[in-house]
Amino acid sequence: MSKRDFYEVLGVSKTASKEEIRKAYRKLSKQYHPDLNKEAGAEEKFKEVTEAFETLSDESKRANYDRFGHSDPNQGFGGFGGGFGGGSADGFGFEDIFSTFFGGGSTRRRDPNAPRKGDDLQYTMTVDFMEAVFGKETEVEIPREETCDTCDGSGAKKGTPVNTCSHCSGTGQISVTQNTPLGQMVNRRTCPHCQGTGKIIPEKCNTCHGSGRVTKRKKIKVTIPAGIDDGQQLRVSGQGEAGVNGGPAGNLYIVFRVKDHESFVREGDDIFLEVPVTFPQLALGDEIEVPTVHGNVKLKVPAGTQTGTNFRLRGKGVKNVHGQGQGDQHVILKVVTPKKMTEKQKELLREFASIGGNSPDEYSSSLFDKIKRTLKGD
Repeated sequence: MSKRDFYEVLGVSKTASKEEIRKAYRKLSKQYHPDLNKEAGAEEKFKEVTEAFETLSDESKRANYDRFGHSDPNQGFGGFGGGFGGGSADGFGFEDIFSTFFGGGSTRRRDPNAPRKGDDLQYTMTVDFMEAVFGKETEVEIPREETCDTCDGSGAKKGTPVNTCSHCSGTGQISVTQNTPLGQMVNRRTCPHCQGTGKIIPEKCNTCHGSGRVTKRKKIKVTIPAGIDDGQQLRVSGQGEAGVNGGPAGNLYIVFRVKDHESFVREGDDIFLEVPVTFPQLALGDEIEVPTVHGNVKLKVPAGTQTGTNFRLRGKGVKNVHGQGQGDQHVILKVVTPKKMTEKQKELLREFASIGGNSPDEYSSSLFDKIKRTLKGD
């Protein structure tokens, strides 16, 4: 099955900027992340989106992709998407067609002992609201496969040899020839004697039992960037599972889950906070102290402010995780109705109600001045 165009996968144009690609990836990775989306096919879509982003966010990889697409110019007919490659190790491939019609076939085989990159790992980390806002240094402990120290990855007992498989001559594959009306058909399958490794180990290592790899718990230092948001992920290069046959290690992807705060609500890089106030504070005006993630600040409330009014405190929000500025804090004032009042307070409110009439439209500026004096007790 051919791969979709990477630009199509992310839903961006071929002239998209790095920021547009990053925004598209952030949206889609959150939509299809397996921890958030349990629908069938979500994990495959997440992997497809991640692969597209890793290619298009890298200038050299993107330039190569724009020129050659999914085809790798260094591998003949093969490539990123498979193309006319050698086919499945257990099935019928392009080489078999050559064998059928031309009696020979391609001599190109996948070397089972060639270096291969280790698998990527994913770790979900839960952090407090303030830790996400300001970042922190921490450690994570993950289980991962590493090269066995006892046998140095050979899988053999110390001092004993590793032999080349005599059945497949070290290729990891065996050929089964069948006669058909069209001629001979050659089908290549994984060698059952060495399980495709091309090696036979007479005496296996007692630690890894011949695999050359062991699972260990590894502590890794991680810097949580300031401004990280719920659902975003951080790539820690080279901290995935160890490579095979001397290949490079995979990467570790940390997906963040941010706990809710008891007062602050975050939307992007902005923070929202509801502050309870009394009716006299809004009617007469006041200067109040409001909390922000950066500490308390003074806020001047003009006389006649309505409940639900939003005051913007510029630069008091969250630092953008990509270094693109700082968010704001929004303070929404809400009138709190007292549940218990003294007789004096009740008397003043009754007087206020009798002065004010039945409709908000009946208040005049002179009446408002009289209300001020009443509330002050003059």
